[in-house]
Amino acid sequence: MTEGTKGATPTGRLLAIDHVQLAMPNDGEDAARGFYGVLLGLTEVMKPANLAARGGCWFEQAGVRLHLGIDRDFAPAHKAHPAFLVDDLDRMILRLEAGGVAIVEDEPLAGYRRCYVNDPFGNRIELMQRME
Repeated sequence: MTEGTKGATPTGRLLAIDHVQLAMPNDGEDAARGFYGVLLGLTEVMKPANLAARGGCWFEQAGVRLHLGIDRDFAPAHKAHPAFLVDDLDRMILRLEAGGVAIVEDEPLAGYRRCYVNDPFGNRIELMQRME
């Protein structure tokens, strides 16, 4: 029985997303730390020793787990993307703009305000705020 199913009858269904992995080019760790750590406010966590030699970096915060891995044949994800929930989209936009990040507003989605940004490598990131 896997962690998260102790005491429950296994059903073979998905329970949650453990993490999202995005690709980045070789030597992109400092740019990743500036964007994901400083601008988005995620905390970098140490990669396990057996994976650290591969490069890349991992970030976490309040249930959000993001891994960035080195891809020798890197090409940014222009369509596929993670969508992160934020508690104050206006404040996040101001911080990103102050950091030189271009904001792309999008049509509202029922119950959400949202926008898109690109990370330093050109990967598309959606930021969403629930509207009540």
